[in-house]
Amino acid sequence: MKKSSTDAHSLSLDAIRPQAGESGNHAIDEFKAGRLSRRELLRHAGMLGFAFSTGMLGMSGAARAQGAGKPGGTIRIAHLTPAGAVDPLTVTDASGLALINQTGEFLIDDDSEHLALRPALALSWSSNAKGDVWTFKLRPNVKFHDGQTMTAKDVVATFNRLSDPNAGSAALSVLKGVLSKDSAKAVDDHTVEFHLDAPNGNFPYYVSSNTYNAVILPANFSGPYEKSFMGTGAFKLEKYTPKVGASFVRNPDYWGEKALPDRTQFSFYADQQAQLLAMQGRQADVMGDFTVQGGVSVLTNPQFKVLGTKSSSHRQIHMRCDSAQFKDKRVRQALALSINREVIVKGLFKGRAQVGNDSPFAPVFPSSDLSVPQRKFDIAQAKKLMSDAGVANGFDVTLTTEKYMEIPDLAVVVQNAAKAIGIRIQLKVESQDLYYGSGTFGKSDWLDSPLGITDYGHRGVPNVFLNAPLTSGGTWNAAHFKNPQYDKLVADFVAALDVTSQKKISGEIQKLLLDETPVVIPYFYDQLIVTRSNVSGVRFNAISQMWFDRAQVSA
Repeated sequence: MKKSSTDAHSLSLDAIRPQAGESGNHAIDEFKAGRLSRRELLRHAGMLGFAFSTGMLGMSGAARAQGAGKPGGTIRIAHLTPAGAVDPLTVTDASGLALINQTGEFLIDDDSEHLALRPALALSWSSNAKGDVWTFKLRPNVKFHDGQTMTAKDVVATFNRLSDPNAGSAALSVLKGVLSKDSAKAVDDHTVEFHLDAPNGNFPYYVSSNTYNAVILPANFSGPYEKSFMGTGAFKLEKYTPKVGASFVRNPDYWGEKALPDRTQFSFYADQQAQLLAMQGRQADVMGDFTVQGGVSVLTNPQFKVLGTKSSSHRQIHMRCDSAQFKDKRVRQALALSINREVIVKGLFKGRAQVGNDSPFAPVFPSSDLSVPQRKFDIAQAKKLMSDAGVANGFDVTLTTEKYMEIPDLAVVVQNAAKAIGIRIQLKVESQDLYYGSGTFGKSDWLDSPLGITDYGHRGVPNVFLNAPLTSGGTWNAAHFKNPQYDKLVADFVAALDVTSQKKISGEIQKLLLDETPVVIPYFYDQLIVTRSNVSGVRFNAISQMWFDRAQVSA
């Protein structure tokens, strides 16, 4: 994806942070003068909670979806069955999180199209000079579906619950080391302060829709969530039947523009093929998380529209750095060199993906240093590295992975590629439940296998990708990679408050990972959904969330 800005066009947050009595006019002047790109303006504005008129910038894709329309009707969604109980505290699967965002709302919405942040339940946000205290101003007159008024105490209770190490929170993978329990404070009814464990220039993303667990619930909420789908959103629960479906109806008391459809109707299916059959049989209007390899025929069928957005979603091929097979980094480099990324992008994704460079810095991130040279397919060099490492004749190893989307196909590609350099791979493709296990070291095929492929969904900033899977103490460190220099660089990146500084550090991180190669990241794939050709106004983002408040079905 073409860069939208260069270092010369970057502007630090300090340069556009409004001082007392100032507005965002300086940033607008920089944009008009050509010293700040549109994406950088939107991103920095979102970080600091500014609001710019769409008349000045042009309407975004999300804004276009909010055009005038006629109210009424039902939007039918063919949806994968949630993996377990639907609860914001514990949800980790795309199916569950998409249901939660039908009724739940976040402090901030992440606009995947521009990697910008848009006000939602928070109107504005700003940090202190150090970046370790962030203050959020809340939207007034917001009501939960049970009639309670939302205040700062509800926001505080939500994040103290999510950051509690004893609550079973899935959000700890994001918040651990960033926000500790009881570090969110209510200043008044409409002001919340977050006192962070360390400076964090990207903290607003941690409390946005990017952290899909972070929908705001009442302070007195006690569950179970599936009985109420409690929230503040434009739709409220009508009926939920586990393993069957769910329906949501327009919320007449919504604080914002009322939803156009009367109802959204979700029907659950076991897999994509069943979803596609429902679409082809006119039993559904929309399906999410569409994959190219499972539905090539739909791409050219005029009855359907395939909508996509660039993302940071990717697969990590991890190699255990403490295992006999992959202890030598030259072997890890050799396997990376044996994989032809361009062929994978064309074959598995029909071009709807971008080549990866074995670090989490996706092309969509403004902080990615895209001047770092791309690793190329090179069998001759790979064989030399194997010989230099003393394994010219190769070795046997098992690749363990999950049955999810295109991953089994990727596993076969890796198996065939490795043959050329003497690495003989036996495949072990498991259900997601078996692959992830308990998600802890010693009790997870994911975290314990010497070689594996794991799904990583989109994030608006690379912080989580850099930390959990790759730092020495990372909770998702399947590669068992331990490098103090890397840990220090990640800490510096997280603390950086401007994109120019982040990009400089990201270049150093990328070069280190190319040298060490604890993981191979062959591509970043587009997030796709399918609608019938007569459906308009569906909004979605790269993290599998979908909004239907502006959706319509024409005759």
